[in-house]
Amino acid sequence: MMDTAQPLTGQVAVVTGAGRGIGAAIARQLARLGATTALCGRTQATLEATARAILDAGGKVEIIPCDVTVLHQLEYAATRLESTFGRLDILVNNAGIGRFSEPLHQLLPDDWDRILNTNLRGVFYAIRAFAPMMIRAESGHIINISSLAGKNALPKGAAYAASKWGLNGLTYSVAEELRGYNIRVSVICPGSTETELSPHAGRNPNKMLQPDDIAHAVAMLVTQAPQSFVSEILIRPTQKP
Repeated sequence: MMDTAQPLTGQVAVVTGAGRGIGAAIARQLARLGATTALCGRTQATLEATARAILDAGGKVEIIPCDVTVLHQLEYAATRLESTFGRLDILVNNAGIGRFSEPLHQLLPDDWDRILNTNLRGVFYAIRAFAPMMIRAESGHIINISSLAGKNALPKGAAYAASKWGLNGLTYSVAEELRGYNIRVSVICPGSTETELSPHAGRNPNKMLQPDDIAHAVAMLVTQAPQSFVSEILIRPTQKP
């Protein structure tokens, strides 16, 4: 059973892309820390799988299916959370997609739009929908899951890299906008992580980061002392995969 004396007891968290991989690991971790965790994602079945794992461990969970590229769905999620819980303490923008099979000049415009709309526009929409609740409370923590591809070149992944470079800039800027409301905004940039999204060609999955490694970083951020915040975390595998 989960310990009700955990540091996030009484808090409410939202995790996008919570059905699998990094998002599911983050949701489980936040629930272990005591938060009621709302799972957002496009696929009901995978959200239910994450929810079952949380419930089986004694945690509190809410499922809110939504697509981060559709603003009114996120606005509905925010309204539902406010009416049900009256608060939102943590927003983890994790939903993301990628394509790593061709150089940019061969990428179809529809694929460019799909990647940028999910990875960058989706975070804008989520912040637009959920941040007002935090602003009214003058409290909260927003964590954006980026990538080391937002710091380094990624051949055959230029659209993904562009979305993550953009996400980093968005994070730094929003952090300055919201500091006055006592809202902390952080970005986590993982390296090679063993998920369905990651390109695996030529890499040893056993040496890659695991989703729980990213969830551990989220846990560190949301349990910081209130007078400070870590604005950015870069995570690399101990051994190059």
